[in-house]
Amino acid sequence: MTNPILEGLAKARHSAIHLEMRDAYQQNDPEFIAWQNGKRLDPAADRSAWWRPFLDVVAETTARGVVMRRARIVSEPVTDYIKYEYDVTFPNVAAGELIRWLPRRKAADIPLPGTDLWMFDKSSVLFTYFSGIGEVVDREWCSEPAVVALVSTAFETVWERATSHEEYKPV
Repeated sequence: MTNPILEGLAKARHSAIHLEMRDAYQQNDPEFIAWQNGKRLDPAADRSAWWRPFLDVVAETTARGVVMRRARIVSEPVTDYIKYEYDVTFPNVAAGELIRWLPRRKAADIPLPGTDLWMFDKSSVLFTYFSGIGEVVDREWCSEPAVVALVSTAFETVWERATSHEEYKPV
């Protein structure tokens, strides 16, 4: 089975955005469990200690001139999962992804799509549907102009209000 996110990134020419709105994902992920047990990535360590295969895709995509932006809307105080995501985000930034965080209370008046998504070149949206415990259930492409416009407007509003990864401190 092909990965639709990788397909979207491979085809992207100008932009790729990722909007995340859950406070927890796949809590049985071995890396999250290791983090709960004290494992931490060390930015000063050899890059091979924290580099992941997906980051090769990010680096290749951004090297082609595609601007990759990720915005995370989070509840505060943040969950342990969000603390984990925050701790393991520096490799994404090192690969060229721009990441911002927005406390949920600052997003209350933004008309948002009902689920996490990727959008490529402001023309196609890949929605990701999750179970209640954060497991991916399905993904669906949409290129309807009204949906693309909603996603674009919502993301840009989130992006404007959000704090860069380098400045955000989880509470």
